[in-house]
Amino acid sequence: MYLVSILFGSLAITPLVLKMFFPYFWKDAFYLANLVRTLLKFVLRRRRKPLFLVLDRFLEQSVAHADRPFIVFENKTYSYLDTDRRSNKIANALQRHSKLRPGDTVALFMGNEPAFIFTWLALAKLGCPVALLNYNIRSRSLLHCFNCCSAKLLIAAEELQEAVEEVLPSLREQGVCVYLMTKQCDTPGVEGFSDQVEEASDTPLPQALRSDITFKSPAVYIYTSGTTGLPKAAVITQNRLLAVLVVLDSTGVTPGDVIYLNLPLYHTAGFLIGFMGSIETGSTIILRRKFSASQFWDECRKYNVTVVQYIGEVLRYLCNTPKRDNDREHNVRLAIGNGVRAEIWREFLNRFGNIYVREFYASTEGNVGLINYIGKIGAIGRVNYLHRKLFPYALIKYDTERDEPIRDSTGLCVEAPKGETGLLVSKITDIAPFVGYANSQQTEKKRLRDVFQKGDLYFNSGDLLKIGQDNFIYFQDRVGDTFRWKGENVATTEVADILTLIDFVQEANVYGVQVPGNEGRIGMAAVTVKGGEQFDGNKTFSHVASYLPAYARPRFIRIQNAVEVTGTFKQMKVRLVEEGFDPASITDPLYILQERKQSYTPMTGQIFSSIVAGIIKL
Repeated sequence: MYLVSILFGSLAITPLVLKMFFPYFWKDAFYLANLVRTLLKFVLRRRRKPLFLVLDRFLEQSVAHADRPFIVFENKTYSYLDTDRRSNKIANALQRHSKLRPGDTVALFMGNEPAFIFTWLALAKLGCPVALLNYNIRSRSLLHCFNCCSAKLLIAAEELQEAVEEVLPSLREQGVCVYLMTKQCDTPGVEGFSDQVEEASDTPLPQALRSDITFKSPAVYIYTSGTTGLPKAAVITQNRLLAVLVVLDSTGVTPGDVIYLNLPLYHTAGFLIGFMGSIETGSTIILRRKFSASQFWDECRKYNVTVVQYIGEVLRYLCNTPKRDNDREHNVRLAIGNGVRAEIWREFLNRFGNIYVREFYASTEGNVGLINYIGKIGAIGRVNYLHRKLFPYALIKYDTERDEPIRDSTGLCVEAPKGETGLLVSKITDIAPFVGYANSQQTEKKRLRDVFQKGDLYFNSGDLLKIGQDNFIYFQDRVGDTFRWKGENVATTEVADILTLIDFVQEANVYGVQVPGNEGRIGMAAVTVKGGEQFDGNKTFSHVASYLPAYARPRFIRIQNAVEVTGTFKQMKVRLVEEGFDPASITDPLYILQERKQSYTPMTGQIFSSIVAGIIKL
């Protein structure tokens, strides 16, 4: 009896002991159980015959929940069955009117609208991988994106006709077929496609069209580095697509949830997390053409939204809207995304109520992902033993001045201790493959060899993180040739390449600088001018506007006599980043991009003060 009393007493105080000494024990345990469940689901699907793809999951949902709303767009509702039938019509029209064959890549140039989803599903039914083109890009960038995935066909939205016509001569030279989602098009070389779709049958497509697909087959090409003139086409295989299918499900999203999707569908977050994730859970998508801070909460109330997606800027924009008495009157229970600063996170919760924020870390092409399943403000994840065993990753010491990992006397990398910032690298294994890009040279640049032992191979994330003493992981910065602005990755080397095409520019060193009150870093360039030439603000503006989308254009330009380099002839950025764009502390000539004047004009102390005060919005 005495022993029984001791046993029951021990059991009674166990929860208290766990809470005191292991405060996250139960959440860690639940995450482990969820991770095992998710992996088991993935493995079982991998073993199904015939091959089970994301498309098959959608077809399952369209049978099981035919009448359930799948897409709500501008007061129009499309059920799972509606979506299935409309995608069948597009697929049958393509079969009848084009020379498209299974395995041919098709480029999709379209904004957020139901036709985007219908068309992607149609192409999946035909066994065709799809390149998702950023609808903001034009001219040289658009042509580059199209060419790097060897697409045979371009399908574009009606409102993008002018952008298509800019590159049409090059497309016609290559024998590319161009379809425009309009009833009629008089432009030679461009066919109106809407009538053909309306006349087509909605009968299902035979599974045999997909018989040659394997898990290694490309499913989607998503462009990284923010489409800064020379984007990289990340290859998303059928295996990767099947793996990310369960992301929303793993965060507790259910068939009864209503998901507000206002991020671009060409973007990883919008396509993989929002669209693909909803297919898995069988949820309803409230699809918007673009994000609107002023309409966000009104629409969430109107459609009874329960789950929202974000990037860091989204939550900041919401916090910057005028306060209302009904700020907390909504049904949103979960926000999932990445890139939110701790202070914005706190402000968002204080103002809009008890919303569970699921901050995660991942990259389009990377083989490592982290998620803050605890909900600790400011963290992007937490070190978990099983997760790290299955997907080995580490933080290694990094020399930001030389822009390379620090290696010891044996040539191996040095792991960064807890509390110290380090470069995130992830081991490339069968369970965590790194497929990379359509361009093999670009893929090789992201591979890091001889990390902890000779011959090993890791993925170089290009991100600096820090693991705290409490095992939470925090994002610190991006390294090397990439920074993030307006939710897009901007590759500095590619922007520099564009700038050096200007006839009077000798060299360009591009970097990102912080702006008070803004997420990420805005573009800035230090350039040298050729001898006998002068900087021309009008010509520079015209050039960057032609080649770069708005978020990739350097907002500030600093004129230097010479670009500083390291002993290994790499451009030095650290001091430039620290000095920022304050004309009071910079003696070099300094210019700011002025959209209204369509020029780069001299930067003044008054302009700087207005930016810092938030009067001038960037």
